[in-house]
Amino acid sequence: MRVFFRILLLLLVLTGLAAAGMWYAWGRDLPSVDDLDVLEFSGTTRVYDRQNKLVATLTPTLTSGQSVNRDLLPLAQISSWARWAVVTSEDRRFYDHGGVDLIGIGRGLLKGIFQNDLEGGSSITQQVVKNTLLSNLKSARTAERKFKEAVLAYQLENQFTKDQILNAYLNVIYWGDGGKSDIIGISAAAQAYFRKSASQLNLAESAYLATLIPAPNTRYKDFLGYRPLMKDLLARMVQDGRATQAQADAAWRQPIYPSGWRVGWGANGQVLSAKLERPQSLFDNTPAAQQPRAFHFMQALEQFLAGQIGRKALYGGGKVYATVDLTDQQAAERASLNAQLPDGATLGIALLDPSNGEVRALVGQKLTGSRPTDWNNAVQARRQVGSSIKPLLYTLALSQGWKQSDTVLDSPLTGEYQPQNYDGRWTGRQVTLRYALDHSLNLPTVRLGQEVGMDKFADKLRELGMTPPADAGLSLSIGTLESSPLQMAAAYAPFANGGNYFAPSLVRRVEDARGAVIYTRPAPTPTRVWDTQTAWLGLDMIRGVVDDLDRFQGGLGYNARIEGRQVAGKTGTTNDIKDLWFVGTTPTLTGAVWVGKQASGSLPAWAYSGTIPAPIWQQAVAGSLEGTPASAFKEPPGIEYAVVRRVNMAFRIQPVTKQDAQPQPPSSEPQPSADQASTNQPPTISSPVTQSPVPATAVDPATQPTYPQPEDLVPATPDGAADPSVDFQGNQGEVQIVPQPEPSFPDTAPTQDDQSQGNPAQNDPSQNGPASQDQPAPPEAPPFN
Repeated sequence: MRVFFRILLLLLVLTGLAAAGMWYAWGRDLPSVDDLDVLEFSGTTRVYDRQNKLVATLTPTLTSGQSVNRDLLPLAQISSWARWAVVTSEDRRFYDHGGVDLIGIGRGLLKGIFQNDLEGGSSITQQVVKNTLLSNLKSARTAERKFKEAVLAYQLENQFTKDQILNAYLNVIYWGDGGKSDIIGISAAAQAYFRKSASQLNLAESAYLATLIPAPNTRYKDFLGYRPLMKDLLARMVQDGRATQAQADAAWRQPIYPSGWRVGWGANGQVLSAKLERPQSLFDNTPAAQQPRAFHFMQALEQFLAGQIGRKALYGGGKVYATVDLTDQQAAERASLNAQLPDGATLGIALLDPSNGEVRALVGQKLTGSRPTDWNNAVQARRQVGSSIKPLLYTLALSQGWKQSDTVLDSPLTGEYQPQNYDGRWTGRQVTLRYALDHSLNLPTVRLGQEVGMDKFADKLRELGMTPPADAGLSLSIGTLESSPLQMAAAYAPFANGGNYFAPSLVRRVEDARGAVIYTRPAPTPTRVWDTQTAWLGLDMIRGVVDDLDRFQGGLGYNARIEGRQVAGKTGTTNDIKDLWFVGTTPTLTGAVWVGKQASGSLPAWAYSGTIPAPIWQQAVAGSLEGTPASAFKEPPGIEYAVVRRVNMAFRIQPVTKQDAQPQPPSSEPQPSADQASTNQPPTISSPVTQSPVPATAVDPATQPTYPQPEDLVPATPDGAADPSVDFQGNQGEVQIVPQPEPSFPDTAPTQDDQSQGNPAQNDPSQNGPASQDQPAPPEAPPFN
């Protein structure tokens, strides 16, 4: 006996240790069961845009796996026969156990031991948890999922009544493939299979639907084979007191005609014939979910407000005054709908107001006219940004005293880290910063990053609301940063507003049903990231990306031009063409477009950032600005211009010393108008253009991440040999460069500019391009104010 008690004690200790270990491993990051309280809320919350136009209404939803049911029914609107049939079929002891049916679990464990199958024994409560709170684990038959199911099931039972849990279950059951959308919930099932409402289901129809639940797509196609399950279910309902014998017999004899089936009935429920004549009728009875207005913006808004004011206030009726602009949103949606993408690709679009960070439009997927998927690439995706990061590095260099006319060597580095230009070629010449950015050359960019300091660049990216990867090294300079379109748009906004970063915001205020204000967004607070002159110089460089080169010269930003509007921006392409970007700004609207495959993977070799995301950005922004007066970027004092190598560049009147220049505090002085700025363009600058070559030897770290590959250029037509004294000539650009008067000061560019270095076979100045690489990104959303 003593030995028995010792063994029993040992087993209890081991069980306790196992439970503690499972809790430590799996129990500390459980989702909240509060998310399942949506069926209690019946109010209609209206959302208005920044012009006080009605956008849409917020209604409760329940997620079932990868699908969402937006047609939730309260229990009172569901046939009692359907309720009892489902309970009897799926969890006979539902009203007796505390969330986990230990008897059912024991049965499931025996099944797992003898049949190697852990399925079985899950209660309705556990299935609600699995389909909603643990949908990310899908149907994995793992100890982790079972443990989390059990813990959350107990929490659910303590917080909700049995009827509330059953109500949630009936709204998230998967009842089959409806073609254009899944059949989720009892309302959709009643319509799809019997063309009636859930409240009209009789006992026979309810029993049929209940028997479909374990494998609806298989069982629907074999009416005769699964007909006996209905008889078994009706018998169990009689045993459990949920139907009388007479009611069960009548239901068995009652003819039913599921959609698409021709069934011949005999006496006493005998099936004489059954043929599935029109399987597509199930699809016909499942209407395609229509694309809601501003769907992905509303989704992001809903998620944000649920965390700020709680779901009870969110769905309790009232008004939400959001930052979205319906005109902008509709323009972005049209651009997505019209987008010509490679097979299997999708996109994300984010537009915001650069003056305050208010989000004006979000599109999270390639739209097709029906309801899009719920994953919102505009805010949730984290994709490597490629060469679209380069303007941020170049602007940091400008803040340290570099000039656009300063030169950097376009030649391979020494050491383990060996980035390349687009096609692996290099000129071996000193090229200006302006030229390097216009052509998105990697080698000069990495050298510039080495000179500027990658730690300083990482710090600047954090100031701009992003999280650079740890130990990225020099590869960060050409785009190993992962970001969302909304984050990139916010990072480019300081170019348009004079150097201030604003965290993106979605809402201005919220009122409850009685009109009382229950949430007010804090006033947008700018963070000075560039002084006004630096921001203008950076803006001038990315305006050059759009304007310096034409289509035939391979201009990267040519397709982003908007007639009569000032546009600035930059393309980006990542390793193996996994991600394509265009990020740009006008004086009043900043935006970013990402294109790629949802599950990563390479796009075709013909996919270019200048020909796919750039036109999408152009259509979205042009549509937003249509009908509004043209505006100009506001030039700050202290800027002058000079033509260097036949390109008009902006310079500071009083250059700063090349050092870690700190951003200036926001200026309260009025800025000149665009008309005034246009007259302030002297042909020379106050001091000669200086050469600032970066040392040819790169940092040789022990390990470096895989370098990004260069960005694809628009194919161009070669038209003769390049003049080595002109940066922008050959097949790299867009408009033919018209010779301009030389500046009055001597061009002190080094002689290396006119001489080739390195491999002579790689010295074609017309064969250069951009870069970057991609990795799957965690689904986290950027902060909103």
